[in-house]
Amino acid sequence: MHTHPLAEYMTHIRSGNWPGVAELMLSSVRKLADIGAELAMCPDNTIHQAFGLVVSESPIPWLHIAEAVAENAASHGFSRLGILGTKYLMTGPVYPETLEKQGIFYEIPEHANREKIDAIIFKQLVNGVFREESRLYFNTVIQKLKDCSCDAVVLGCTEIPILVDPNDCPLPALDSTSCLQGRRCGKH
Repeated sequence: MHTHPLAEYMTHIRSGNWPGVAELMLSSVRKLADIGAELAMCPDNTIHQAFGLVVSESPIPWLHIAEAVAENAASHGFSRLGILGTKYLMTGPVYPETLEKQGIFYEIPEHANREKIDAIIFKQLVNGVFREESRLYFNTVIQKLKDCSCDAVVLGCTEIPILVDPNDCPLPALDSTSCLQGRRCGKH
């Protein structure tokens, strides 16, 4: 396991420098390959926007997080997913491109909701702060996605599944990290 600090990634992400993100990813995967790793995966959804720049240069194969989620969603019969994560993920191509290949539609929250979710992620969740009002806010946004005909929601940020309780979530929740690890996600 290896990663660079989130702050290093965010410098590139905020400026739209996806080749810079790819270089950080490649730096990590080369270290892992040098010590004998045969496969790479990354639980960070947002940096998968640089995935296409990484796989052709990588010394070992990678698993794609959105592909794992799409396969899991298809196996559960979900046809329209709400996407939650950083604003870069929600408005980026990672899930749309992947879900389209599976014939799965998607929705993202409206702009104001995306901004607030992003703020909760970066000001609270990545700092280990999990507030009840934030959990309730996520549930409100998930209910809006349900009202837009979504039949499941992607928790596309490593920390969101710690905040969102699947027992009171308005939609079945697909924890992207668990899907990537090959665990069963979603609920019936």
